[in-house]
Formats: sequence, structure tokens, C-alpha cells
Amino acid sequence: MPFGAAVERGGVRFRLWAPAEARVDLVLEPSGDRLSMDGVGDGWHELYTEAARPGTRYRFELGNGMRIPDPASRFQPDDVHGASEVIDPTAYVWSDGAWRGRPWHEAVLYEAHVGTYTPEGTFAALIAKLDHLAALGVTGLELMPIADFPGRRNWGYDGVLWFAPDAAYGRPEELKALVDAAHARGLMVLLDVVYNHFGPEGNYLPAYAPQLFTARHKTPWGNAVNFDGPGSATVRALVIENALYWLEEFHFDGLRLDAVHAIVDDGPRHVLEELAARVREACGERHVHLVLENGDNEARFLRRDDDGRPLRYDAQWNDDLHHGLHAAATGERSGYYAEYFGDTAKLARAFAEGFAFQGETMHYVGRPRGEPSADLPPTAFIAFIQNHDQVGNRAFGDRLSAALGPEALRAIAAAYLLCPQIPLLFMGEEWAAPEPFPFFCDFGPELAQAVRDGRREEFAQFQEFQDPDARERIPDPTAEETFRSAKLDWTRIATEPHAGWLDWYRRILRVRRAELVPRLAGAPGGTGEHATLAPGVLEARWRLADDSRLTLRAVLRPEPFDGFEPASGRVLWREGADVSADAAAPWSVLWLLAGGR
Repeated sequence: MPFGAAVERGGVRFRLWAPAEARVDLVLEPSGDRLSMDGVGDGWHELYTEAARPGTRYRFELGNGMRIPDPASRFQPDDVHGASEVIDPTAYVWSDGAWRGRPWHEAVLYEAHVGTYTPEGTFAALIAKLDHLAALGVTGLELMPIADFPGRRNWGYDGVLWFAPDAAYGRPEELKALVDAAHARGLMVLLDVVYNHFGPEGNYLPAYAPQLFTARHKTPWGNAVNFDGPGSATVRALVIENALYWLEEFHFDGLRLDAVHAIVDDGPRHVLEELAARVREACGERHVHLVLENGDNEARFLRRDDDGRPLRYDAQWNDDLHHGLHAAATGERSGYYAEYFGDTAKLARAFAEGFAFQGETMHYVGRPRGEPSADLPPTAFIAFIQNHDQVGNRAFGDRLSAALGPEALRAIAAAYLLCPQIPLLFMGEEWAAPEPFPFFCDFGPELAQAVRDGRREEFAQFQEFQDPDARERIPDPTAEETFRSAKLDWTRIATEPHAGWLDWYRRILRVRRAELVPRLAGAPGGTGEHATLAPGVLEARWRLADDSRLTLRAVLRPEPFDGFEPASGRVLWREGADVSADAAAPWSVLWLLAGGR
């Protein structure tokens, strides 16, 4: 890396970009030895010394005496305010030399938070759960962000040291062992990364590199990261090097880029385009996958070449599909769900064409949203009914299994798991885990109080929380018990009804692997068709790679429907009781496959 501490023969080379500083010293700990760094131009300070080696702890000292961690630290044993540790990236001996990844059409993703997925909450403990994922039918583990955040617990979106796996989860070599063990089981590992902001505590960058931020663009977190103004070349390099770091040094199989609609770049080449090009070039023949969360539904980032290969990004999380399924199943109509409640046509379109909003005005955001997406292959979208956002951003972090009866929950799960879009499960979903996933963090006292108050005020606009006493019942995000409430209880997995749910998920994912996955490689775009037959009743059809026709019939309401035309094709999955050949019970889903080579 051009940033940070690089182990070289006989010593270590340190580099820091600090354009606001005329002089920077390197301080070695615990000795306190101070070594003056050389200014080498364009804001860079550099020093090679034989006084440091792997395991050495260090900080940089600015002209005003402030001591800071390395912004490119590979490890922070004492958290974001402590000293950085020199890491030799070649010390870990990998065993995955034959691994080249898995093609995207085989992806069945599983989102997990390292700190709450196991009782121990560590990389090492997660290794013991990989066999469970493989037996379930998952092919890709997606980790929520692990970049060093303040305190011992956090969702991960408050990271401030982008290159350091958080010490609460373990050391870098333990993360590498997790990825290595996953590859041995045929599992991809993807990482959620956050390039749209830095967290509010432990971010020392404004003190010595104010060019990293710009007041010309605003985000929900304040001034935007500077991707298009003076000094932005180094900022862009920092982001791109970080992406390559995770993919090359830790052998991750892909990245999920958080909330890219908050990455503002008015320059001639958007940083998202540059990042994707650099990753594609660097990773060569490896199957490396890039995924977006993008509230603006910008289909241009998902375009394919003439051979169907992604030009930039493999897929985007499909919030439209989630919102339509959630509103249909729960009846919720507050917030953005008001745009989907009772609108079965939007849900049908999200199944068949990817985005429900493809340039139409979305009243909730007050402007047109989205770009045409019907020409994209279905694998350019990731389907889900739960994820960290859609569970954790609820006041109590309650899962769907706490709100829905089993019939409705199985119906929407059957609809998304056999959809030709790429499915994503949220940890514990497969056994209807009852544990909530509330928002939690571990900031210092002053910031903690602001977060506590802000969390409760956030819900004051909702009718059910207009009473201050009702808001007081919202879990305190800074309390350790809130974090502990999210830890999965793995003893439940062998008891009913959880064992039955796990068996159901395993069976339906076997059908996906056997019947759908072989037909998704090269599946064309532009073939999705949809029809709304009645409120809560829809049909969607796709042509797959072998010219077979996949059909979804869904009754997502508590009343039956008897208006389907006679069906043709082989039944892949039937959820809910049939009334007759052309009639369907409430909360019923039918998947049919016809034709093909």
C-alpha cells in the first residue's frame, strides 16, 4: 500500500498524508522514541527505520503535540484512540491457493454481524458456524463492516480506521483464518465497506488532512468525503486502495458498498466507476463481486457487456422488492412503506424488472427516483425480506417472525428465495430466531447521550411514539444489554418451531440450487413480464438461460383468489394450500418451470 506502515527487509517504511502539517514525527511505543519524518512533497511524510518491526506499536505526532493513530493502520489493539501496530501482511500462510471464487449466478448470500452471530462475537468463533451455512445452502457469507470503530460494540457503520479489523472481533490473522476456512467449504466471503462518511468518534483526519472533506456537498453525516475537489486525487486513492486491500490481502471475494447515493462526485469520472475498473483489472480471473446499496436506483452502474459480464457492479440491494413484500405481508404504511402499501403493481414490477421506481416521482423523497432497469438480467438485483437495516432501523429491532404468522412469512420467503434475483438471508432468519437486532453502539459519555436522545427523537414522528413515555421504551442504543439482546441463541435451533423453519429453508434452497442456479448463468435481461390480477395477487414470468420459462404466482393477502388462468409447466415449489387448479388459498405461492433445452 502507498499508505501506512510497510514491512521491508530489516525495518519498516512509514508514510502519512498530512497536507496541513509542515512536520510530523513518528513515536514508537512504549519507549517513546521520537523520529522525525521527511516531507517528500504533496503533503506526504515518510520515514524508513530499522527501529520498528512487526508487532511494534506507534503513533504519529503532529506539530501541536497531538498524537494520532495511523489512518491506514492494519490493527488497533487498544481501539481507535490507541497506538497502531505494525503488521506483516505476508506472515499468514494461506491454504486456499486453488480457490478462484464462485460465479455470481451461484450466489446465495447470508448477512451476519460478527459481534452478535456467536456468543463469543469473534472471527474465530464464526469459523465453527461455517458448516451450518454450507449445509443450509448458502454460498456467500456477507460480513457487516469490521473497520475499527470506537468502543467494544457497534453495527460497524461508524468505522474511522478503514484498514484495521476491529480488535473486538480478533486479530487480522484470525480474520484471514475465517476467510481461509470459508473457502475450504466452498463459501465466498464478502465484506460491507463504508466510503460515504467516517464515524463521529476517533476520526482525527480533519486535524491534519482537511482536504479529505468538503463543505460543497452535504450528506446525512455532515460534510461529504471529498471525491471531486482540490486534494481529491489522494482521497480517491485512499478509497480504491482500501477496496484492493480487503480483496488482495484478506482474499475477500467481494465488497458491498454502503449507501453510495451519499458518495457525491461531480468530476469527469465518478469514483465508483474508477474503483470498479481498478478492482476488475487487479483481480483478473478471480470471481470477485461488487455490490451496491444505492437508494437512487442508478441502473447505469449495473450495465453488462455484450457477453453479459458486469461492466462495473454485479448487483444492487433491491429495496423496492423488500418494501413491497413487507408492506403486503405486514400491512404497514408509515414512512416509505406508504409508497408500496396496496400497490401490488409496484411489487410485481420489482420482481420482473428489478426497480419499482425507474424515474417516477417518489413522494416520500419528493423527487423522481431511479433509472430504467428492465433490460438488466435478474441477477443484477439482490432480493431479501430482512437485513440489518430493515430489522435494526425499527424502534425495537424486531424481526418479521415476531410480527407475522407462519403462513404469511413462508409465502414472502418462498417468493424471494426462488426468484431469479440473488437472495440474501439475514442471520438467524433460517430458523426464525426471535432475538431482535436493535441499533447499538459504544461511544464516549457526551456522544452517547446525544445518540440516545437522537434515537428516541427519530421516532417521535411516528404516531405510536408521539407519547414521550412510549419513546422511553425504545432500547437505549448505548447500553450493553441492548447489544447482548441481539446475540443469537444457537440452542434454539434444535427445538420447535425453529427446527422446522431450518428444515424448510434447507429444502427450498436445495430446489434453488438444483433447478434455478443452472439456468441463471447468462440469463438475459429484458424478459421479465408481470401482471397484477387483484390487490395482493400477482404473476411474474422470466425467460432463463436455457430458454425455459419461470413463472411466479403469488397470493399475498388473507383472502383466496380464483382468477388464475390454467397453468402450464412443472411445479418447483408450492407454498400454501391449493383450492383448485386455477384458484389459490391466502398466502400461497406457486413456482412453475416450463420448456427449456
